[in-house]
Amino acid sequence: MKKLFGTDGVRGRAGKKLNATTAMRLAMAAGIYFRKNSVTNKFLIGKDTRRSGYMIENAIVSGLTAVGYDVRQIGPMPTPAISFLTEDMRCDGGIMISASHNPYFDNGIKFFDSFGNKLNESAEEEIEKIYYNDELIEQNQKTEFDIGRSKRVDDVIGRYIVHIKNSFPKGLMLKGMRVVLDTANGAAYKVAPTIFSELGADVIMINDTPNGSNINLNCGAMHPEILGEEVRKLRADIGFAFDGDADRLVVVDENGDVIDGDKLLGKLATYLNKQNRLKSNSMCATIMSNKALEDYLNDNGISLVKSNVGDKYVLEILSQKGLNFGGEQSGHIILFDYVKTGDALISSLLVMACFLDSNEPISKLFNPFALYPQLQKNLAVIDKIPLDKISGYKELIQKIEKDGAKVLVRYSGTENLLRILLEGRDEKILEKDMSEIYTFLKKVLND
Repeated sequence: MKKLFGTDGVRGRAGKKLNATTAMRLAMAAGIYFRKNSVTNKFLIGKDTRRSGYMIENAIVSGLTAVGYDVRQIGPMPTPAISFLTEDMRCDGGIMISASHNPYFDNGIKFFDSFGNKLNESAEEEIEKIYYNDELIEQNQKTEFDIGRSKRVDDVIGRYIVHIKNSFPKGLMLKGMRVVLDTANGAAYKVAPTIFSELGADVIMINDTPNGSNINLNCGAMHPEILGEEVRKLRADIGFAFDGDADRLVVVDENGDVIDGDKLLGKLATYLNKQNRLKSNSMCATIMSNKALEDYLNDNGISLVKSNVGDKYVLEILSQKGLNFGGEQSGHIILFDYVKTGDALISSLLVMACFLDSNEPISKLFNPFALYPQLQKNLAVIDKIPLDKISGYKELIQKIEKDGAKVLVRYSGTENLLRILLEGRDEKILEKDMSEIYTFLKKVLND
């Protein structure tokens, strides 16, 4: 049985791995799975701005209505909006059609339960089993008036905007703040400027004209240097870059320099703690985060809990431990009191609240500690051979760890890449170790 789900839903080349047939059958399988606990018989669907979203959306609508679900289509909206609105509109489940930061020719399908949570692995496995069960799929096809209906709903954007603004402290305004927003020609191109403008900011927009093929193209969170140039040129106070579905945030300071993700998380955690808003004086970050973050937090009386890579694993820790703040150094930041997934808009308003609480420029405020040297490299692979099956791999890792380095090697859950991370006190030793491990794995995996 071929695995469908990766670390963040189902993702692949639109029209190839993720074609209309796959999308329709996957929607049928999901509908059958959600039917067991159905309350309202409604499903919510949103998407980003990719051309292939039209094809996949219609296929999903066909699949859900075929098994009896009524569908509400809300068009281009950020992923966190689907999480929020699925619960707010009392739907049995929600679907976001997006490949996040991937190029336009990829697409993906993310599922949310009735409470707006991403599905856990056991739920994904059950949907996969249904997907491959021809008899079960056939038995659940509806006829006559049991076939579902669909309609487009265009007025929900206001609900999400109010929800986002409610996360910003009452009485605070952004009047006098010049803010540059780069929406990556993606899902936040409408909501982002509306929110910041209504809060009083002087907003300058870039990359906010999606055409179906320019999402994430030399812009947004994947290319914050473009935003940096605009911030410098316009003498703005700050810049925010989102990815295609607006669940990821990159911050640029007044000099046009990118704020490191771990430094951002650390400063926001201390701000929340100062405001008595950080539950249990603790936060969650992934194993990818720099050790300097943990040391900084500990110096400020805050504990760090670590999770596997992926915002859904951060969410699992937050839920299990009763915490309310966490994220990834890549820009997925979760304020669990308001959202159940990374939300670039809520995160950006949290940054602004922290900024307004201080008397320091962004460049100084969000540079509270020095990072330990860290090297990252991606290796394109054809097949994801289990690392523990590679002869000599374990011994090489042990040798590198004896050099004093932290080693993290993992396959990407969304792309055919092997990600290599080394961290330590001596950068020259790290460079030597990276060269050795990269050469070794390239030869083994690609020869």
